[in-house]
Amino acid sequence: MSNTLNGAQSVVQTLVNCGVEICFANPGTSEMHFVAALDSVTGLRPVLCLFEGVVTGAADGYGRIAGKPAVTLLHLGPGLANGLANLHNAKRAATPIVNIVGDHATYHLQYDAPLTSDIVGFARPVSSWIHESKSAGAVASDTALAVRAARSAPGGIATLIMPADVAWNPAARAAPPLPDIKAARVDADTVDDIARLLSNGKKSALLLRGSALLGEGLEAAGRIQAKCKARLLCDTFAPRAELGAGRVPLERIPYFAEQITAFLKDVEQLILVGAKPPVSFFAYPGKPSWGAPEGCQFDDLAQPHQDGAQALKDLADALDAPAEPAVRTALALPELPKGKLNSLGVAQAIAHLTPDHVIYAEEANTSGLPLQMILPRARPHTHLPLTGGSIGQGLPLAIGAAIAAADRKVICPHGDGGAAYTMQALWTMAREQLDVTVVIYANRSYAILNIELQRVGAAGAGANALSMLDLHNPEMNWVKIAEGLGIEASRATTAEEFAAQYGSAMNQRGPRLIEALI
Repeated sequence: MSNTLNGAQSVVQTLVNCGVEICFANPGTSEMHFVAALDSVTGLRPVLCLFEGVVTGAADGYGRIAGKPAVTLLHLGPGLANGLANLHNAKRAATPIVNIVGDHATYHLQYDAPLTSDIVGFARPVSSWIHESKSAGAVASDTALAVRAARSAPGGIATLIMPADVAWNPAARAAPPLPDIKAARVDADTVDDIARLLSNGKKSALLLRGSALLGEGLEAAGRIQAKCKARLLCDTFAPRAELGAGRVPLERIPYFAEQITAFLKDVEQLILVGAKPPVSFFAYPGKPSWGAPEGCQFDDLAQPHQDGAQALKDLADALDAPAEPAVRTALALPELPKGKLNSLGVAQAIAHLTPDHVIYAEEANTSGLPLQMILPRARPHTHLPLTGGSIGQGLPLAIGAAIAAADRKVICPHGDGGAAYTMQALWTMAREQLDVTVVIYANRSYAILNIELQRVGAAGAGANALSMLDLHNPEMNWVKIAEGLGIEASRATTAEEFAAQYGSAMNQRGPRLIEALI
C-alpha cells in the first residue's frame, strides 16, 4: 500500500486493524473506491452477494458464530433498504455487524439526484449506532468507533455512512482499534438475591439467552438445576443454542400463544438471564399476548448487556450447587424412515445421518416441528434459527455460518416460501464453495399463513384469499433453480430417496441442495 491513503483505504485498513476479516458486499458507484481498496489493503476478504438481503443475512450468520462483526458494503439508501429485513432479524439476535453505506458526494446531495434518500431514516430502526462521516481525515476514527459499537455487549448493528468524496479524498492514516465495551459482571448482591429466590421452594424456571446457552454458561445452568430443580428454558427463537447428546437439556418455549400459557402455567417465579419475558408472536382474538401465568414473579439475574454465563457460574457457587449437572441429553437417533416422504421423515433422516458438531441455519417453519422434537436428542450441534420472524434468513445465515466455521458442515433446512425470498444466496454458496447442505421443504405453500388465516378469525376466505397463500401455478423447480445458480441438486419424493441423497451430501464437502417433496 502506498504512503498516500484515500479515505476508503483508511477505512479498510482500520477495519483490518480492528480484527474485521470479512466483507459481505453488493456495491455500487459510490462504493468503488472501497472496492478498489480491497486490493491495495490486505486482510479483508470480500464476499459478493447478489442481493442486499443476502449480504445482511450472511453478516448475521457470521457474527452469531464468530462472535465478532463482519462488515457489509451497501449502495446508498435503497441498497440498505433492501437489506433491512435481515438486519431486523440480526438486531433481534444482538448480532455484531458493521454496515458501510455509501452515499453521494457531499457536494452532490444538493442536486437531489435520483438515488438520494434518507439513509439515516432507513438505518435508525435497525441500528444501535449511526454516524455520517464528513471528511476523509476523520473517517478512519469513525470506523474504529463503529467497530467498537458493534462489538459492545451484547452486540449491535453499527451503520457508518460514507459519502463518495470522503472515500476518494486524501486521508492521513488508518486508526488503531479501540477497547471493547465488554459484558458487565453481575454484582454479588443480585446473585445472592436470586439464590434466595431459588431456595424458597416455589416452582421456578430460568429463561436463558446469549452466553447462558453456550459452553460454561449452559453447564452452570445445569448445576443450578441439579440443586434447586428449576426448569431451564430458552426462547422459541434463541439466536444461538448448543443442543444434542452430552449437553444440558433445554425446554424451548413453544410458538403459539395458548401453547406458551400452557407451557408456563405452573411457573411461580421466572428468572431472566439475558432474556425478556415470553410473549405471543402475534395478537389473536380471545387469546393472551402475555405468556406467564397471573401472579408469576419475574426477576433478572443478568440483563442482556451483562455476562450471563458468569452470572450463572456465580449463582451456582452461591447455591453450593453440585460440581456437575445432574442431567445430560442421551443420544437417541431415530430409525431411517421408509415410504412416503413427509416432514417427520425428513427430520428422522437428518437426525440419523448428520455428523457431530454441525451448524443448523434453520428456517423450516411449519415443517420444522419434527426437527425441534428430534434434533435435541441427536448428535451435538449448534442451532441458529429465524430470530426476528422475517422470513428469507436461512440461506444467507448459512453463508455466514459456513464462512465463520469453515471446518464445520452447515445444514440449512428451509421452507420453500421463505427460501424464495433470498434464493440468490445459492450463487454465493457456489462461488465460495461453502460446505452447506440445503434441504428445501417443498410443500408449495406459505403453510404458516394457512394456519394463521384460521387463528386470527379472518372471515370469508375464499379462492382469492387462498391463492395468496399458494405456491402452485407455476411450481418452483428447486433443482433447476439451484443448478442454474451453480449448486449440485437433486429431488427426493420418497423417504428412501431423501435418505440416500442426504447421506451422500454428508459424505462430501461443498454446496448441495435437496428438494424434498412433502
